Amino acid sequence: MAEDPFKQFAIPNEMRAFAEQSVAQARKAFDGFLEAANQAFGQFQGQALAARSGAQEIAHKSMTYAEQNVSATFDFAQKLMHAKDAAEVMSLQSEFLSRQVQTISAQVQDLGQAAAKMAMDASKPQS
Repeated sequence: MAEDPFKQFAIPNEMRAFAEQSVAQARKAFDGFLEAANQAFGQFQGQALAARSGAQEIAHKSMTYAEQNVSATFDFAQKLMHAKDAAEVMSLQSEFLSRQVQTISAQVQDLGQAAAKMAMDASKPQS
């Protein structure tokens, strides 16, 4: 009977077992890598959603404050139109400026707190 010509290329059982074990270990390592990458991506998505939500809140507050400030300015202009003399104009202007400084100060403080909260929320690990 003729000898098998491919016998010299046969992989010894020990090498086959070693190769199978290496492939299994590589697959396990790769699966672990994929799991870690998916977790990281999920955390990134959660942080991005938190940041987006915070940015939307700040944008909404900013628009609300802008509307309030423009409305106050129009009210001031309306009052100026009915002023009887320069003394009343100066009184109205002083009152308006004082109120606006207080209002804008409170608005800036609120926006600063919202921005700080947004930064904190975005930096928290997502579960």
